[in-house]
Amino acid sequence: MSRFTSEDEAQLQSMLRQLLQSVKEKITGAPSVECAEEILLHLEETDENFHNYEFVKYLRKYINNTVGSVIEEETEKYISAQSQGEVSGYDTLVQHVSKKTRESKEYREMMHALKNVMMVVVESLINKFEEDRMHNKELDSKTKKERRSGYYTDNCSDSDSSFNQSYTFMSQEQLQLLVERLDPIQPMEVRQEALKTLCFAPPSDILNSETWPNLRKHLTMSLSDPDAAFSEKILRFYAKAFSSSPFNMTRDVYTSLARHLELYFLSGEYSLRISAGLDVSNTDIDRLLKKVRLLNEYQKEAPSSWIRHPEKYMEEVVESTFALLSVNHEPNHPASPDFLSPVYFLALLDIKAVWFKKWTHAYYSRAVVLRLLEKKYKSLSQVLTFVFILKGDEQNFSYTGQELQYVYFVHSLCLLGRLLLYKQGQNLFPVQLKNKKDPVSITDLLVLFTQLIYYSPSYPKTALAAHTDNYSAASLVMEILQVFCDQTGCAAECLYTDAVIDALLHPVQNLLSGTEVYMNCLETTLIDVADILARIAAVGDGLSFLLHGENEKTAKEDSLTAGHVIVRFTKKLLHDDISLLSGSELLPAVKGAFIFVCRQMYRTCEGLQMLIPYGLHESMGEAWKKMSLLSERVPTPVTGVDSNSSINVESKNGLLWEETLLDALLNFSATPKGLFLLHSTGAMNDCVNFMFSSLSKQLQVKFGNKVIVTQMATTPSGAVALQTSGFIKALVTELWALLECGKDDLRITQPKPTPIDPIDQSCQKSFLSLINLLTYPAVFELLSKQDIPNKPMYSFREVPTDIIDIIDRLIILNSEAKIHSLFSYEQSHIFGLRLLNVLCCELNTLLLLESQYKVSQVLLTAQEENVIETSEGPGDFIIDGLSVERNHVLVRINLIGGPRERILPLRVLDKGSNSYPWPMFSSLPLPKCYLAEIPRKAEFRQGTYEACKQGRCQTSIWVDFVSIFLSFLHLSLHTPDYNLITMDADVKNESLSSVQQLGVEMTVRYGKYLNLLKEHAENGLCFVLMNCKKFLKQEQRTVVSSLCCLQEHYPGYDWFASSIFLIMSGDSEKTLMFLQQFSRLLVSAFLWLPRLHISMHLPVATVESGIHPVYFCSAHYIEMLLKAKLPLVFAAFHRSGFTPSQICLQWITQCFWNYMDWSEICHYITTCILLGPDYQIYMCISVFKHLQQEILKHTEAQDLQVFLKEEALHGFRVSDYLEYMQSLEAIYRPMLLEDMRNIRVQNT
Repeated sequence: MSRFTSEDEAQLQSMLRQLLQSVKEKITGAPSVECAEEILLHLEETDENFHNYEFVKYLRKYINNTVGSVIEEETEKYISAQSQGEVSGYDTLVQHVSKKTRESKEYREMMHALKNVMMVVVESLINKFEEDRMHNKELDSKTKKERRSGYYTDNCSDSDSSFNQSYTFMSQEQLQLLVERLDPIQPMEVRQEALKTLCFAPPSDILNSETWPNLRKHLTMSLSDPDAAFSEKILRFYAKAFSSSPFNMTRDVYTSLARHLELYFLSGEYSLRISAGLDVSNTDIDRLLKKVRLLNEYQKEAPSSWIRHPEKYMEEVVESTFALLSVNHEPNHPASPDFLSPVYFLALLDIKAVWFKKWTHAYYSRAVVLRLLEKKYKSLSQVLTFVFILKGDEQNFSYTGQELQYVYFVHSLCLLGRLLLYKQGQNLFPVQLKNKKDPVSITDLLVLFTQLIYYSPSYPKTALAAHTDNYSAASLVMEILQVFCDQTGCAAECLYTDAVIDALLHPVQNLLSGTEVYMNCLETTLIDVADILARIAAVGDGLSFLLHGENEKTAKEDSLTAGHVIVRFTKKLLHDDISLLSGSELLPAVKGAFIFVCRQMYRTCEGLQMLIPYGLHESMGEAWKKMSLLSERVPTPVTGVDSNSSINVESKNGLLWEETLLDALLNFSATPKGLFLLHSTGAMNDCVNFMFSSLSKQLQVKFGNKVIVTQMATTPSGAVALQTSGFIKALVTELWALLECGKDDLRITQPKPTPIDPIDQSCQKSFLSLINLLTYPAVFELLSKQDIPNKPMYSFREVPTDIIDIIDRLIILNSEAKIHSLFSYEQSHIFGLRLLNVLCCELNTLLLLESQYKVSQVLLTAQEENVIETSEGPGDFIIDGLSVERNHVLVRINLIGGPRERILPLRVLDKGSNSYPWPMFSSLPLPKCYLAEIPRKAEFRQGTYEACKQGRCQTSIWVDFVSIFLSFLHLSLHTPDYNLITMDADVKNESLSSVQQLGVEMTVRYGKYLNLLKEHAENGLCFVLMNCKKFLKQEQRTVVSSLCCLQEHYPGYDWFASSIFLIMSGDSEKTLMFLQQFSRLLVSAFLWLPRLHISMHLPVATVESGIHPVYFCSAHYIEMLLKAKLPLVFAAFHRSGFTPSQICLQWITQCFWNYMDWSEICHYITTCILLGPDYQIYMCISVFKHLQQEILKHTEAQDLQVFLKEEALHGFRVSDYLEYMQSLEAIYRPMLLEDMRNIRVQNT
């Protein structure tokens, strides 16, 4: 308000007039002035359109700008002051803030300024009314003298009212007379008087009349009138029409103005040239710019309304615009290159071509615009491209006196960038230019775009000093290329070409080769290039292009793709091997930018495969160690020392660089093999600490971080790192707060609702996080040899902080103290039982929990106590949520079998009298109703391989065939992969752990159910396991490690040896003979997991990591093939924060026990032995293909982890997918087998 101009005054007058006209009837009907004031004071309550008035909007905006900060400050003070006491309520808050605001200095100044301004506006409005009234009287007298029917003037109020806008309503005869008087052949006095009358008529009436076509012609011609005041009034009428009339009427006004400008530029009187510049202070130039500005304002406003009108109206506007912009001299005209065309004027007023962006935003208008450009006005795109290429060739935009050319260039650049976003726009290319022999293609144009990034110096600041935006060519090109990268379809068409990427990598290639580089700001250029490359790599197709080039099949073997160039350059940066950048302050930023590009690549399995030979993880690890040592030497900050001193700045920069490296190293763990490489750098613990610190500052964990946590938890060292960082403690604490306490920052205003689902939605994320975390490697590291606390008393304030506490407080509730310590006993215990149910699906975890905590006996005891007491003794079981959950868990953990071999009770109650038909029990053995009928053995009628394809294979013939196969391998010239294990019957010194003994019982129970084992089979299986244990020692290393899994023998149960024992029908000698021959094959490393436990066949670093080759090799390639062959499934895993590698490791470790029927398990083992270890990978991909629809469904339900771990593979038959697996073998076998053999090589 302090800078109140005449334009502001006119604007406020218009707003106030609109408001008063809208309430005219209410005010004029008031019996007195006091009543009229009362009506205005209560207008908000009585007028539903109150908040739509422009004057009200203006006042609201002004008040918000003036005292908005005061209101926010007072609100924050009040809330802060009341946070320790009771919440006082909304009304009290409003009263307090209103009072404080009215007392503020800003409010008083605002009211004073507003009062002064409105006094001026009202006074001007009254004076305007008096002038209008006198003018109307003069018009009336003149019309009477001409003996015509008088004009009817509709005054909006009485004579003493100031609400009148003085619109003049005319009949057709009067309008016809007006048209005649505005004919250019009439005297100027007559035309001026007629124009004055026209300006007082409603524009919509004029545009809707029959005389408008003729009037439009006269006005178009009159716009060129030498009398500046006369043409200015016509322009004002056009502006008035634009603002107050609908699009179907204003299109004629627009086309009239566009046609006038077109004729003017084509006329002989126009002689402006680019070389002469443009003096905007010149009156004629000023008038021309006003006309173009009015045209441009309408261009930007029209798209908001033209969709509501027929397409032909929009076509008229678009066509008239392109006709104007296409104006140029003939090519042979001597002044043609120097002609100052209409586009220059439009570019001056709309330098970034906002009008074109709005026209092409919606498909409705974009289709028309691009169609007309392609079919009728292709010359316009030629002109724009021609001018752009001229400037691009010059590579010099620091013009003195040539600002017009640069403005035109910027406008063309923005317009072309927008044009290339769409397929129809791309169809305009290639463009044939008059001074170019070859047509200009999209690729040529984008190559020029990229060259502008590193060859364009700063733009001419003198011409654009008033603008706040950056109009440098490099920044504009960056904006365009960034949009291209976001539009994946367009990027694939335009950016993913070798020529464009070569141009983008030109400075990088020069620096790698040591060629001298001539650039204005090399560091900034490299950062911009890295930004575009990172955006390309973030998309699947873009990443594939960087890794393999434009055409993977025809790519030359000796040529390096962009991915290789980027990695080589990044490695040189990390080693400070680029002389031109040494000592630069921006060097860390350049390093970080290119590391981020590499990170986008190695976060995927495919990208990591390409990066591994370069040892980028080692370079990053060395750089981090170096930076970590330097940061330890930084002196402690002293109070009073300037925080901006060079030492503190250096310290902050060093910390930032160290965090950049940790973040980059952390992202290696997004894939199984990447996590293995991260462990080799020695930075895993620091990376996890950094991740936990970062996550603590975020309100929500991103999908990418969830995947990293899940990968970490699948390895022993990763699980320990999560534990020591405090991540697990934070997870458990948050779970307890949600489950038992509620959040601290939430005031209890109403009771917590009773959850409907077994696990409340508020706890679902924590539940899934625990499932992701508690794999067997993690469980073994966190719980091995740990006792349950079993305290005599638990305080309500005692919050669990570890996994053992969760088991103690939520799962094993074996005392009254534990039960009474829970606020929500039933809900919390159900949560624990659901968690236990998922954990026990991993058989090694089940054996560990059973051996250490006797979980099964705890649940049986709880069931025994959950009965109805009668006078005759214990009665029936009480059917409730807890007993139903316990019954399900007990059946699951005491019964082994595939989908057709065991029956699991449901966990829901049916309607009716028999709500739960499943029998409960409190002692073993299980009721027989949970055992399915034993599958019948199919007769063996065909060859073994064909029988496997048909799903029929007898055990005895399987043994004979595989034995012959192994003997053939032994006798042939085939080089063994591993040494032969010698077996000995002297195993008296060996003993089985409690976990193995429980595993033996479980195996024998399953074998007897399948009729494969006889009585006393336990002794034979124990003999086999003790032999395996003893003689696997022969090839084991001595490892010094803090990991529990490396302290003793293989930490889990030997499910493969047990499977072979069942296949051999309990014959321990045949089992050992088979394992002896099998042990020398490569496939044994991936089917028989204990075979390579701390084995001398593996590098020391691999052994010390505790990570099995099945994880960093098989599971890694499963993820890679899954992304390539089943992208929807891979995306579903990523979205859920779960990883295919975790569930596959679980399946493979326990040989698909509980997931497949016994016959399919035999087919799985047979297929991998006969056809090769890579079939283990193809098998898992086939399983995911089989489950695709279920996986997508459960991803939507947000329980994918639970589904994959709990559910068996219903309907999956190995034979159904053999052909699919063979198709995968044809593509991937060479790569997979090579890497499987290389697990013995130190590749870290």
